[in-house]
Amino acid sequence: MSWFPSFLNPLTAAFAAAVVVPSLLLLYFLKLRRKEMEFASTILWKKSIQDLQVNAPFQKLRQNLLLILQMLLLLLLLLALSRPISHYTPGAGKSSVILIDRSASMSAKEPGGGSRLDSAKRQAKDLVDSMDRNGYSMVIAFDDDAKVVQGFTSDRAALKRAIDSVGPSDRKTNLKLAYQLAEAQVAFIPEQNRTNIDPPAVWLYSDGRVADSTGLSIKSPVTLVQVGSEDVKNIGIVALSAKRNYDRPAEVQIFARLANFGAEPVKAQVQLSISPMNPDNPETDAFVVSRVAEVSLPPERWTDDDRRTAEQSTGFLVRDGVEFNLDLTTAAVIRVEQMNREGDALAADDAAMVVVPPPKALSLLLVTDGNYYLERAVDSLNLQKPQQMTPADFDQNLHGDFDVIIFDRHSPKKLPESGNFVYFGGVPGGIKVTMEEKDGAPVPIEEQTVLDWRRDHPILKHLNLGKVYAGLALKLNVPAESQTLVDGVKGPIVVLHREARSTHLIIGFDLMQSNWPLRVSFPIFLQQSLQFLALGGDLSVRESFVPGASPLLPRSNLARAQAGEIREIALVGPNGATKVAVPEEGDFALPPLERVGVYRTVPLVPQYERLAVNLLDASESNLLPVKTVPGGSGETITAEGRKTRLELWWWIIACIGLPLLMIEWWVYTRRVHL
Repeated sequence: MSWFPSFLNPLTAAFAAAVVVPSLLLLYFLKLRRKEMEFASTILWKKSIQDLQVNAPFQKLRQNLLLILQMLLLLLLLLALSRPISHYTPGAGKSSVILIDRSASMSAKEPGGGSRLDSAKRQAKDLVDSMDRNGYSMVIAFDDDAKVVQGFTSDRAALKRAIDSVGPSDRKTNLKLAYQLAEAQVAFIPEQNRTNIDPPAVWLYSDGRVADSTGLSIKSPVTLVQVGSEDVKNIGIVALSAKRNYDRPAEVQIFARLANFGAEPVKAQVQLSISPMNPDNPETDAFVVSRVAEVSLPPERWTDDDRRTAEQSTGFLVRDGVEFNLDLTTAAVIRVEQMNREGDALAADDAAMVVVPPPKALSLLLVTDGNYYLERAVDSLNLQKPQQMTPADFDQNLHGDFDVIIFDRHSPKKLPESGNFVYFGGVPGGIKVTMEEKDGAPVPIEEQTVLDWRRDHPILKHLNLGKVYAGLALKLNVPAESQTLVDGVKGPIVVLHREARSTHLIIGFDLMQSNWPLRVSFPIFLQQSLQFLALGGDLSVRESFVPGASPLLPRSNLARAQAGEIREIALVGPNGATKVAVPEEGDFALPPLERVGVYRTVPLVPQYERLAVNLLDASESNLLPVKTVPGGSGETITAEGRKTRLELWWWIIACIGLPLLMIEWWVYTRRVHL
């Protein structure tokens, strides 16, 4: 407990003291007015003579115990009126669960030095010191995952070692998993089966920035120890996209959006750097500055009225995005970073990367007996020398040297060992997707219309398929592992199926039997389908990963990594190298990518030579602490030493004022009867 209390009403108490203290003294100075009477003898009135002397006006005060007691009592009442307060550290009690947030926002640097995670760990260890003698506790560290660092124990040294072992991560925050894990652990405590035992108290050390703040519940009482200052500044990159130009594959377009989570508007330079990917000597990769732009960022906590006022009064023009265009003829890693680092509290969101493979001209083969609409759609794509042949020619001599092969009303019995294939009104033999047949002929579906489609899939982005109609369609049997992109009223219409080393996009109707070629969505669908199949989506710019992701490496890519069989892969990243054994069969998952940055595989695995990990999360970049317990139930206390306020006025009156009043009454009565 702090021995230096503060006061909530000091001015009120001072004003009252200025009135009542002189009044009390004045009562002792004033002479009493008494009526004069004559007596034969004054022997019996010696006591009265002494009172007259005492009450003579403006004489020097004599030693008077009653005055001293009354003055002390008055001063105590004035002290209580000023409402003195102190702060104390609440104890952990008999049992408790310590939840420590280790997500990206907890790595923010505080003005006093150290990170929020350092502050949380220090306060958690103070809580351990306050445990009851026979109390016990456990430690759980969480971000978007939760882990028991130390199970229930009364060993304070073990609990402190567990708290010290909690390290930072760049992941997002998911509190629900931590609550579920805590309740699961509490269920194993034998005495918790008794109904008269209160559940352990939950102490949550966090800035409150959780992604799942709604819908949280836990049986135990929760206390949020608020970690973090409101005065920190932070500029973060919250969105990044990059793509190659379809008509000009060497041109790369990069767009980034930034946000200011401080209290004042700021300007910042945004720098674009390029690191060419050297497959022969990846250790020599180095970023070279290529472009610089500037942004003007208002605080995210501003309202629309605040922005309009700033624009009108100071001429502040908001510009929160930058766009770069550059020619890139080789594989490279592109980095966008904001350069206003002075006072910036969080480093994880200052930069974002994207991996760009080398450009490649798309090669296409159209297998058809003649389809005016499909041929015109292919011509509109401006491809370099697309080829065309009849189904009979293809069946006689399989051609596998194409990025994409389109089959029009043809169901090939045999295909190349690997490739990307599109089928209009047909289904190939030998794959798990089949068309229903009767007497050797396909079972048709009449008047098939679109019911719904996957609007978030790269092939169907920005498309409206609501009025697509097919007079006749195939009845498709789709296995569980396939992906239905478009559902019809009478069954699946468009199916994406991966099998072995091939990808199949099946459109279950003949274009000539539908209205789709006459709609604007058809050429866009064809273009996005070719981009997705041949270039992996988003025009060959590889997807960046969120912190904590575990990329899955296909077995086919591992086979192409080197001549011999791979038994071990080293993942080299911001935290050094991690070696992982490769299983003998099946695809292979890399270990979680915990920190932001660029990772590389050794040996280099095709399409996974470099892996970019970016935060890109506005919730984690927003460092303004939340003042309420996530989920809405519980108590919030400040992070300043985990202090809770204690008002002292009641203790002053009860423990000092009342006893002093009894003493004053006793002195007064004794004096009267003497």
